[in-house]
Amino acid sequence: MSLNNTPSGERLHIGLFGRRNSGKSSLVNALTRQQIALVSDVAGTTTDPVSKTMEIHGIGPCVFIDTAGFDDEGTLGEMRVQKTRDALRKTDVALLLFGGEDHSAELEWLPLFRQQQTPVIPVISRADERENVAALAAQVQEETGLPPVVVSAATRAGIDTLVDRIIRAMPEGFAAASITGRLVQEGDTVLLVMPQDIQAPKGRLILPQVQTIRDLLDHHCVVVSATTAQLKQALDTMKQPPALIITDSQAFAEVYPLKPEGSRLTSFSVLFAAHKGDIDAFVRGAAAIDRLTERSRVLIAEACTHAPLAEDIGREKIPALLRRRFGAGLEVTVVSGVDFPADLSGYDLIIHCGACMFNRRYVLARIRQAQDQGVPITNYGVALAHLTGILDKIVY
Repeated sequence: MSLNNTPSGERLHIGLFGRRNSGKSSLVNALTRQQIALVSDVAGTTTDPVSKTMEIHGIGPCVFIDTAGFDDEGTLGEMRVQKTRDALRKTDVALLLFGGEDHSAELEWLPLFRQQQTPVIPVISRADERENVAALAAQVQEETGLPPVVVSAATRAGIDTLVDRIIRAMPEGFAAASITGRLVQEGDTVLLVMPQDIQAPKGRLILPQVQTIRDLLDHHCVVVSATTAQLKQALDTMKQPPALIITDSQAFAEVYPLKPEGSRLTSFSVLFAAHKGDIDAFVRGAAAIDRLTERSRVLIAEACTHAPLAEDIGREKIPALLRRRFGAGLEVTVVSGVDFPADLSGYDLIIHCGACMFNRRYVLARIRQAQDQGVPITNYGVALAHLTGILDKIVY
């Protein structure tokens, strides 16, 4: 990622869904005006979802997800279809491609999009190769209740209309989402506490810190930063207490006792709990921590797939804190990236990372999945605030 790129998790995710050889890859190429996706007359050319970050005029920064055909067959085919189902959970706007007279497969997927509350745009692709396009469009509208967009990737007919429909289907306020906007005002001084320990990458800040700094600057705040060891010195040099202190969640125990009375406190992970997910659900889920026992099972979910480091917060620190409080027998399972169990019923609690690498829809889908199965879910920062005994004393 270059310094000028919008992180993938902040981009609109546009998923293309349809049968094999329905023209999904050709449509991606037409929308991006680049030969991004491999195109072939052989059905099943796209085997796994392929994501491409782009910036489209009118839409802004986005990610196109070119998925495998949902009519794939055989053992491998079913695995590819499962990957396509997984891609649905990340999709902010879905393009559902239609062709031919039998639309049974497409109509089976329509309820899945509605279940995820994902806006769907029916698309009749390869219009230049079809006869009676008007009749097909009327049929699709009758079957779906949605007006389709007729496009041809070869001639670019209908592409501008499709872009306009995508813009109208974008979730309200998508581009206006702010990490800190509800907590700061113009001119506020904000102190960031960022430990530079073994987990900190050499020569740079981690993504949540970078995004938070940029968001604060966009709100015309004065941003001051310090490590945990420098916190007292930083506070002593300030004429007025900072309006807000944002710390690494792991430093809550060190930072809270030094917090001036007039300053509010939060953490990067807590901010992202609200920015990427449902902060109220995470706070409710944290209450389940008190019900854990030595025989409980906890699932820890990380968005990143980095190699584990010593003192890793998800793999070492949080499990150690829980076992210290509830007993060494407490079982912890760690998953990373897009790996997330379909069956969560065996767990007593899920603790999710800040999810800076995921888009908000994907995190909300995981929260809904947990809620549907009756499993409480919380977030690293919220959990650490609860374990520190200050969850009711921070802001979010």
